[in-house]
Amino acid sequence: MTPRHRFRRTAPDFGRSVRGFRHTVLVRTETVSYRSALQTPGATAFFLASAPARVGVAMAGLGIVWLVHAETGSFGVAGLVTGSFAVAETLVGPQTARLMDRFGQPRVLVPLLCAHAGAIAALVALTLMGAPAVPLMAAGLAAGATIPQFGALSAARWSALLHGRAELTPAFALETISNEAAFLLGPTLAVLTATQVHPAAGTVLAGALVVGAGLAFAALRRTAPVPAPADRTAARGPGPLLTQNFATLLAINLALGVFFGSMQVSVSAFADVHHAASAAGLLYGLMSAASLLAGLAYGRHRRHTPPAAQLPLILTFLACASLLPLLANSPWQLGLALLLPGAGVAPCIIVSSTLIESVMDRSVLTQAFTWTNSASAAGIAVSAAAVGRLVDGPGGPRAGFIVPFLALTATAALTWCSRHALTTGNTASGQTPSTGSGRPRG
Repeated sequence: MTPRHRFRRTAPDFGRSVRGFRHTVLVRTETVSYRSALQTPGATAFFLASAPARVGVAMAGLGIVWLVHAETGSFGVAGLVTGSFAVAETLVGPQTARLMDRFGQPRVLVPLLCAHAGAIAALVALTLMGAPAVPLMAAGLAAGATIPQFGALSAARWSALLHGRAELTPAFALETISNEAAFLLGPTLAVLTATQVHPAAGTVLAGALVVGAGLAFAALRRTAPVPAPADRTAARGPGPLLTQNFATLLAINLALGVFFGSMQVSVSAFADVHHAASAAGLLYGLMSAASLLAGLAYGRHRRHTPPAAQLPLILTFLACASLLPLLANSPWQLGLALLLPGAGVAPCIIVSSTLIESVMDRSVLTQAFTWTNSASAAGIAVSAAAVGRLVDGPGGPRAGFIVPFLALTATAALTWCSRHALTTGNTASGQTPSTGSGRPRG
């Protein structure tokens, strides 16, 4: 009697528990969708505002190359001016981000964008007037120093809105996908406008997109991160950035830059050797498409494994997959071989961003995102130059494909050794590991 009585009393409770469990699972599945991230008040507005600006940033370098070469007839001068732009962007960007952490994005963005508009106008005018290389390089330096890194600014806004929430992982996946799309579209648009409209059209359009969309982005003050108090930033100085965890994350982004720079040169050299130079863009596009699709898939699913444990696995996969191009003997085989490395790129970037958001002090978050962007840009520049010399040697394109494998293998080993420190740093920050229990980030 007693057991039956107990069963009759507990059965409804059990049914309610099952229904409650099912409801919980459904809610968790919904909250980690792209829609739930974009439905966060203010999120869609700043995300869409940043999209044209990202395309403008992606157009800038190649637009300058076509402008300067068309007017001077020298790729050497074009390279000097573009290099000046890139160096200034890499070195000055983190300092600008520090001002934004201190004073807020809107207060710094507006004068910065006005200065960028003036620098672009000066660069175009000097080039069309036939100015010598030194003034052109000075204008290139000014343009690079004043171009905002919208990926870092947008990531900081997502973090301010969704800190500690499950929607952060799909939000960072959207960031990665948006950047990938911008760097697929931007260079193509720069070349088309410079060759079909006017040599200056690519640079002018890039500047217009950066300034116009940037001002719209700056006007969305409600989603901007709250500036860090003056006494806090003054007392800490650069301390929060001088940590082992951040050094590891910088090394990861540097290795990703080496991967991008090496692959661009090696794929182009491989296509040229096989008398299919025009296919180089398509081959590299296949890898980018695989990255886009992998990023979309990764961002849709929540994982209970902490990001610090995911990252070594992803980097190991990426390092092994980067060996596949060495086995290719024709352009179509290379296209297939690039799919797996491409599929590892976006998840790696998402998890890396998650860890930056979770282990770094919030008073330097914009700086942290900007420094990692700069590390990636430095990796691209150095590896492209080094691999260019390698592929001209007896090893040919295969020698170039070895470089990303070595860089990623070393970084994977570093990450395996640092995974416990990254997890501890995450917990010490008072945050739950990203995709683990309610917290995400990528």
